[in-house]
Amino acid sequence: MTSLSILDLSPVPAGGSAAQSLRNSLDLARHADTLGFTRYWLAEHHNLANIASSAPDIMIGQIAAVTKNMRVGSGGVMLPNHAPLMVAERFKVLEALFPDRIDLGLGRAPGTDHVTSIALRRRQDVREDDDFLDRFQELLLLENNGFPKDHPFSSVHAMPNDVTLPPIFLLGSSDYSAQLAASIGAGFSFAHHFASHDAADAMRIYRERFQPSQHLAMPFAILATAAVVAENADEADHLASTIDLNFVRRAKGVYAPLESPEVAMAYDYSPADRERIKENRKRLSVGTPAMVKERLDALVETTLADEVMITTMLYDHEARKRSYTLLAEAFSLTAAHAKSPA
Repeated sequence: MTSLSILDLSPVPAGGSAAQSLRNSLDLARHADTLGFTRYWLAEHHNLANIASSAPDIMIGQIAAVTKNMRVGSGGVMLPNHAPLMVAERFKVLEALFPDRIDLGLGRAPGTDHVTSIALRRRQDVREDDDFLDRFQELLLLENNGFPKDHPFSSVHAMPNDVTLPPIFLLGSSDYSAQLAASIGAGFSFAHHFASHDAADAMRIYRERFQPSQHLAMPFAILATAAVVAENADEADHLASTIDLNFVRRAKGVYAPLESPEVAMAYDYSPADRERIKENRKRLSVGTPAMVKERLDALVETTLADEVMITTMLYDHEARKRSYTLLAEAFSLTAAHAKSPA
């Protein structure tokens, strides 16, 4: 049976507030915890008016405190924005408070625009090149006390030092993170909801090149994808129009709060806009519970994903909750599915 999880960006609707969106995430997490979802991951984005999820480590603690069944984690911490020691200590604290329930998902992108990424890192050694691998290796060395004795960091210990880091997942939208996750024996989560790279190819590379580690003996791959479920196909399509408009705006560099389906349906789309929507819908599962289950089952068969993680960016919070409820029912989830190990 396919395990299902949730990726939450705390979407901000037009006319709403980011503060309420964060509270909506707590409400959705409580609800999902009773439905049988395996994980609840929080994203990291900055300087975007339509996304309130900017501090996943804080939200992980809040959500873990009000749930009991699901694993809770980051999808992900954008490592270029953070000193590895801070990441290690924050997630060790979370693991200490909620043992065996925390996941550490790490991303390579900054999760924002170039100027904001500089503002995030201005007190660190800002580099123009990609230093994700350097930061990731530093994180592992801190965890394993692997610095040589003559290295300045050999005496630095991520506290609490009697707690290990939670399971590490590398996030990616191409084959780069798939290869890296395989080489160090970590879990892998592929961002099918926005990637142009073929998901099946990335998953195949990850499995073929996986090297067992002290943390993970076998490859474990999560497919993150977008879905909208409603009682009938017309209603699902209506709700998904919010995503259509959001995607068109993003392509033009506009990250406005999510509009209602009514506003989205009335929008004056150009032929190019409609072509973008058509292409994006290929990555989006929309319809009745049976329709979406069939689509997700096909994705699992193609990618051999061990788990599917669903993101649902809707204008109406109750519609978003209902979408996840219908999805859980379609897959016959129960609370017993939660806390599945990586």
